[in-house]
Amino acid sequence: MPTKRKIKGAYMISTVAEMYEIHPQTLRLYEREGLLKPSRTEGNTRLYTDEDLERLDFILNLARDLGVNISGIAIILQMRERMEEMNRQMQGFVDYVRNEMLARMGGESAGPAAIVPLRRPAAAPPARSRR
Repeated sequence: MPTKRKIKGAYMISTVAEMYEIHPQTLRLYEREGLLKPSRTEGNTRLYTDEDLERLDFILNLARDLGVNISGIAIILQMRERMEEMNRQMQGFVDYVRNEMLARMGGESAGPAAIVPLRRPAAAPPARSRR
C-alpha cells in the first residue's frame, strides 16, 4: 500500500493521484509537458505543494470540464502567467503615479482621499436648429 503522508507541507505523487482520482502517469505527463513542476527530494521523489495542487485543480478543470488538450492547457497557463505579471507591473505603475502625485501636491499622506479626480470639461449646450 502506498505511503500517504504529508512531508514538509508537500504531498507525494501517490497521495496526489489518489486525491484527484488520476493515474500517477498523468502527473508525470503533466510534468514532462511543463504544466507542473513539483519539487524533488534528495532521493528524487516528487513533492507537490499546495500551490502545485491549486495549479493542478486549474489544469484538471480545463481538461475534464472544458475538454482542452495539453497544448491548449500550456497556452492558457502561459497567458495566465503573463496576465498576472502585467497586473503586477500595472499595480507598480499606479503606485508610482500615486506617489508622484502626492509628492507634487506637497507630500500629503497616501490614501484614496488624497487623490484628486480629474473632471471632464463641461459640454457645450446643444446647438438650436432654426426652422
